[in-house]
Amino acid sequence: MNLTRDGAEIYVPDGLAPEEALARTTHLGVCAHQDDLEIMACDGILRCFQRKDRWFSGVVVTDGAGSPRDGLYEHYTDEMMREIRRKEQKKAAHVGEYAAVALLDHSSKGVQSPADRGPEEDIAMILRAARPETVYTHNLADTHDTHVAVALRTLAALRSLPEDARPRRLYGVEVWRDLDWMTDPDKVAFDLSPHENLQAALLGVFDSQISAGKRYDRATRGRRRAHAAYHASHGTDKTTSLSYAMDLTPLLADTGLSPWAYVSGFIDRFASDAEARLARLQGEERAK
Repeated sequence: MNLTRDGAEIYVPDGLAPEEALARTTHLGVCAHQDDLEIMACDGILRCFQRKDRWFSGVVVTDGAGSPRDGLYEHYTDEMMREIRRKEQKKAAHVGEYAAVALLDHSSKGVQSPADRGPEEDIAMILRAARPETVYTHNLADTHDTHVAVALRTLAALRSLPEDARPRRLYGVEVWRDLDWMTDPDKVAFDLSPHENLQAALLGVFDSQISAGKRYDRATRGRRRAHAAYHASHGTDKTTSLSYAMDLTPLLADTGLSPWAYVSGFIDRFASDAEARLARLQGEERAK
């Protein structure tokens, strides 16, 4: 595989050839940074864990060089951070029993530039090799520019494939902006109740981020627990951990549909829901 960056690598925990490892993929996560897979694509990781008929693979698009650092890592150079974050992602691949993880080694600036076709080309190359049934990426309403850029590059790569080579489902999952604001019918809710110990181990691998004062491990598990508790207001909890996603599959079916037009539909339905509730309850109050 001739990926566009000299430092790109496809890492296979069990030692298979990269093409063979990717070919067994059923669930694929495409993310911006090291540790994003473990936050946003946990549904795919759990569905494939300890299974021989399902395999999870990941794609990490950026190099991690610009990561925040403190404590033990305070004086690390960008190149040192790049290497430590790569090492951490490989550890997570072992813990989660991934089929493979592709480290594409692009800069955040490059990913954010529509003129740089390298990220899209690399993602398309991985997709052609893996042909997954399900793809997870960042949601299109995320607040992190690099996350949204990766989602757009992933969508462009998927649309470049023949229709019969595209996945059955494409999900945009929460990381920086959660998706609790979406109306309930619009939310895709992933039940992440199983294997909480595995989830903790996957998030805990990324010591360079946790030691820098960003407790993604606690925050991610806390948000999942909060979603489970607040998911249904008039019923008892059915799960202990939930993550939310946008179903982006219609953007594959209708390649003329713009990402903004699609996302604005979620926003409009949220606004209509809030407006209708206020109007209804205001009217009832006045009637009394």
